[in-house]
Amino acid sequence: MKPYTLHVPNDAPIGEPESLDRAVLVRDAFSWGAFVFTAFWFFWHRLWLAGLAVLVGLFVIQTGLQVLGAHPTAVLLVQILLSLVIGLEASSLQRWTLRRRGRPAVDAVMADDLEEAETKAFRRWLERRPPRLAAPVTGALVTPVGGETNPIIGLFPQAEPGR
Repeated sequence: MKPYTLHVPNDAPIGEPESLDRAVLVRDAFSWGAFVFTAFWFFWHRLWLAGLAVLVGLFVIQTGLQVLGAHPTAVLLVQILLSLVIGLEASSLQRWTLRRRGRPAVDAVMADDLEEAETKAFRRWLERRPPRLAAPVTGALVTPVGGETNPIIGLFPQAEPGR
């Protein structure tokens, strides 16, 4: 089973079926397409900023290795390692771009394939209800017995005794 994240627009009301027309599911796994095609994979998925950053980064590293006079085998090994990193981080960059465009991840599901992930994520989205607001607190602040007004800050439930 693979993890998938559901991304819907910020302005989508919780549980609204029409917002699923603009929803995107992103699989959190190694991307063979990004490993093989590197920057072109990002451009294909309309991830312009990430694709440009990858393209510039690959060019700078390639040029730097050539200027340093690295052995061709070392250059090939570096290119393969960079492609491996790009394949590992492609889904994270895709989620980052979606969040930057106003489509944060609102849910995560585990599924065997995209169709099952869509079914699970969409069902969970439609079953959600708007959160209930807590009742407003009325009344005055309570002053501790003994007249002390020192606030307690930290994880301990009572104040330390004076030294």
